[in-house]
Amino acid sequence: MSSKIRNFCIIAHIDHGKSTLADRLLEATGTVTTREMKEQVLDDLELERQRGITIKARAVAMKFKKGKETYELNLIDTPGHVDFQYEVSRSLACCEGALLLVDAFQGVEAQTVANAYAAMEHDLKIIPVINKIDLTHARPDEVAEEMMNSLGTDPDECVKVSAKTGEGVAGLLDAIVEGVPPPTGDPNATLQAMVFDSNYDDYRGAITYVRVMQGTVRKGQKIRFLRAGTQHDVVDLGQFVPHREACQELTAGQVGYLICNIKSLGDVHIGDTISIPGDKAAEPLPGYARPKRMVYCGLFPSDGQDFSELRDALERLAINDPSFEFEPETSDALGFGFRCGFLGLLHMEIIQQRLENEADIDLVQTAPNVTYEIINKRGETITIHKPQDVPDPGDVEEFRQPIVRCNVIVPDDFIGAVMKLCQERRGIQKSQEYLGMQRAMLTYDIPLAEVVYDLHDKIKSCTKGYGTLDYEMIGYEPADLCRLDILVNGKRVDALSVVCNKADADRRGRAVAKKLKKEIERHMFEVAVQAAIGSRVIARETVPAMRKNVTAKCYGGDITRKRKLLQKQKEGKKRMKAIGNVEISQKAFMAVLSDGEQG
Repeated sequence: MSSKIRNFCIIAHIDHGKSTLADRLLEATGTVTTREMKEQVLDDLELERQRGITIKARAVAMKFKKGKETYELNLIDTPGHVDFQYEVSRSLACCEGALLLVDAFQGVEAQTVANAYAAMEHDLKIIPVINKIDLTHARPDEVAEEMMNSLGTDPDECVKVSAKTGEGVAGLLDAIVEGVPPPTGDPNATLQAMVFDSNYDDYRGAITYVRVMQGTVRKGQKIRFLRAGTQHDVVDLGQFVPHREACQELTAGQVGYLICNIKSLGDVHIGDTISIPGDKAAEPLPGYARPKRMVYCGLFPSDGQDFSELRDALERLAINDPSFEFEPETSDALGFGFRCGFLGLLHMEIIQQRLENEADIDLVQTAPNVTYEIINKRGETITIHKPQDVPDPGDVEEFRQPIVRCNVIVPDDFIGAVMKLCQERRGIQKSQEYLGMQRAMLTYDIPLAEVVYDLHDKIKSCTKGYGTLDYEMIGYEPADLCRLDILVNGKRVDALSVVCNKADADRRGRAVAKKLKKEIERHMFEVAVQAAIGSRVIARETVPAMRKNVTAKCYGGDITRKRKLLQKQKEGKKRMKAIGNVEISQKAFMAVLSDGEQG
């Protein structure tokens, strides 16, 4: 019966206790026995447990008895970090309600506001929850007032819990049953199910996570993926409790998984609609907005032999994480590799670590860069994903950079420091409002390139850890940008090219040239390391030549003999410089790429 089903997710700022609250709900409903219980049950990626953060959204079905009635509660645990916002948006589309979790000490943070608005856009019933009331510094009443001021929630509706001790969890389960509306689907209608995630199992093939909107799906039934246009038999289906548990059917409103012996990962599209084959299929669901990749970088195997292994590993990751994309590219310096697009720097770091841990591949990564737009002299608009694609300065009519709107929530003691930091990053202030007596929200428009590298860390540093940042893309604006090239012995090193502001080009060019001078091994001829914009060289360092003492065997005697030997050596070096190749070691690349941004 769909009237006894409740689908909800937990949304919150990072570290406000989503996964711990999910643990307590699993415990309180008896879904997980005390023996199986461990911290963050739903964070099953090794990397999630190492870092203590949620990266992938996870679904779990729980049975809850209230009086004589038994309810099925489907919980989707979501990540909190701004880079994984896409995972949150996918989860919201499968729910009717959301628990908006706020830390009883830290209060409303930047991601809390962003997630609450996202839930409101999906017309979800929001249940405000104040967590960590067991802390000695907890201030639940003030936080309830903050939530009212910034999000318009009713302070009397706030459920106060401690996910650590379990206090208040029983009351929260009652609030979910009473507050979250049941799903509206009709179990007897034509099958219509939303694919909200997928996973690859080496033994079972692609496992498709679905939320059934209308109708019923049964074992052995034929189904059709409407977007992919493929038909399959349902070999197995079931629910997560929290591990996979098979059942005979999933009806309208339920969340579960389907196994259809799909061996090709390209057949599963997240956001696709599943229905029945033939003309009577249901209408396709709207699906999800395509994620916008904001940061691009090159990933190359440090050993060129691993190219095909890297491609297979990237394909497996891309099916599990549709917000990540890749395409092959070659580099003179690094060989064959892939150009990869990510939602942000943390997303990039996570993908890189998953590749190294799960596929055991050593990677070399080029400097990350954001996506730019260029209008050339012919009036065409070109999208630039890598600096090497930027045309020469003479062909550029207008250079545009992505701008993001940043909301920074800080205690009022640190407002000055944050304003100074945002202005240094070429930010334009849009608004400033107070959420409570001592906390303010500053809104700035800042170029994305200035945000993704280390703005979050810098805000944390200058606010002693209390400041939080959330940002959303608002569009492209013209800017005074250029492509900075690095030349070694007169040849451009494509992997070291960057797009930067003209005002910063001198400083960055000098820093990279100095770094390379230290890292490039000395050759028998001197090596020029130059930074250039177009054909104009703006910085130069020279790696001195190794010198053999050719006059060592001349004991006294005529000076002309020494001069002849030195002249001969000079000509030899000149000829060597003309035809010699400069080997740049992998270590030198790594040193420059890791320090290039700080430089």
